[in-house]
Amino acid sequence: MTRHFITGEELTATELRSLIARAAELKGGATTNGALRGGMVAMLFDRPSTRTRVSFEVAATQLGGGALVLKTGELQLARGESVRDTAMVMSRYVQALVARVGDHAQITELARYSRVPVINALTPLHHPCQVLADLLTLQERFGGLEGIRLAYVGDGNNVCNSLMLLGARAGIQVAVSTPPELRPDPALVEAAGESVELTDDPREAAKDAHALYTDVWVSMGDEAEAEARRALLAPYQLNAELLSFARDDAIVLHCLPAHTGEEITEELLYGERSAVWDQAENRLHAQKALLELLLAE
Repeated sequence: MTRHFITGEELTATELRSLIARAAELKGGATTNGALRGGMVAMLFDRPSTRTRVSFEVAATQLGGGALVLKTGELQLARGESVRDTAMVMSRYVQALVARVGDHAQITELARYSRVPVINALTPLHHPCQVLADLLTLQERFGGLEGIRLAYVGDGNNVCNSLMLLGARAGIQVAVSTPPELRPDPALVEAAGESVELTDDPREAAKDAHALYTDVWVSMGDEAEAEARRALLAPYQLNAELLSFARDDAIVLHCLPAHTGEEITEELLYGERSAVWDQAENRLHAQKALLELLLAE
């Protein structure tokens, strides 16, 4: 049976731990299993990408294959061909489909009709590949994941949703602090269970945290409300004052791209407690491990 990676909930807790352990091995120089063996990954993008695109292209090459980067505007999708037909055709050419799309329903439709693994590289609801890299980064810094407290401050967006869902499986506590108007989807909070804590006060979330995490205040698609969002989120900036409420060994995380002076200060992004650049690198290793797992099925 073809396995997909759409929200991250497709993985059991045991599989998630094994995937993170495998990613650490690959980062340490372990030989890949050559999962692609001369095959190809098709990557469908209708949104700009830096880390996702480059890390998946490199991962595909290091797994013995290659990647085709396809902008959806250049495909027949742009002229009305259905997602169903696209999935049925593309999955006869390639070994996996990676999609970064502006409508979550599109990726679920791809998965429904594809006979090869479909990987969610970002939708407005979920960004699970990013969180695989986040978990690897936390494990590197603290030697494990059980008992880790992560504070996420800012917009309750797709990254926040994925942190809650995958964090619950990994055994970490995720404290989410957002304005009431931008809280994450209540259904996803409920799905994550007792491992999630919600608060309007970023200082409360940051208290005794091992890591403080933020994301952009104006995501793709939110540009029309940019100024209103900036005003609403100004008290949720990740800065030195907020970091002072966390543990003395706490690290700073950001999934990038960053807008210094808005959601994070330059001092923290580039400071000695920033793990942001390890976090970005870890996209490559986590996604190699993910491709190995899905292609082995």
